[in-house]
Amino acid sequence: MGFEDETWWSRLAQPHLKVWAEAEYPVRLIEKTLPQDDSGSKALVCYGLLARWQDAADCQEKVWLRFAEGHPVSGLTISFLMWCCAQTQALQKRVLALIWDNASWHLSVAVKQWIRAHNQLVKRHGHGVRLIVCPLPVKSPWLNPIEPMWMHGKHRVMEPERVLPVQELVERVCQAFGCVHEEPLTIPDIVP
Repeated sequence: MGFEDETWWSRLAQPHLKVWAEAEYPVRLIEKTLPQDDSGSKALVCYGLLARWQDAADCQEKVWLRFAEGHPVSGLTISFLMWCCAQTQALQKRVLALIWDNASWHLSVAVKQWIRAHNQLVKRHGHGVRLIVCPLPVKSPWLNPIEPMWMHGKHRVMEPERVLPVQELVERVCQAFGCVHEEPLTIPDIVP
């Protein structure tokens, strides 16, 4: 099973923090701006899947991440699902129960049609990974266990004094979640 969600990793915004400080030395976070010579994005979109599976006698858990350029859209979601199917197949699993929220790019006609066509193809050929979509109730992020992981991850990679370069932010995020940095997602030219 996999709990899917997308998040933005801001290079400028500081995550909400609660800290203790002496009254005479209050903690101050300075509003950041991009340097003049920095042409990178202010924030990076990241697709994530908290994958859980049973191996032998114990339960395994791993976060799979893929960054993308632009905004979460149907085409990027399909690319991420194709990659998740390949990851799941590498684990020698035949079904991925995909639990996600009701984001517009999850509910789009293009994504629904791709999932249906993908499952029909898997059934016809007898190999591959079928996707079983399990939507969460509307406005219930607390039911998705990847949500708190995003928050804790943002605290771990935060840099209060400077703006992180795009590549350094990506590397820190991958390190925080213990995953390999993969090439950014792109929208496929031809969706199978």
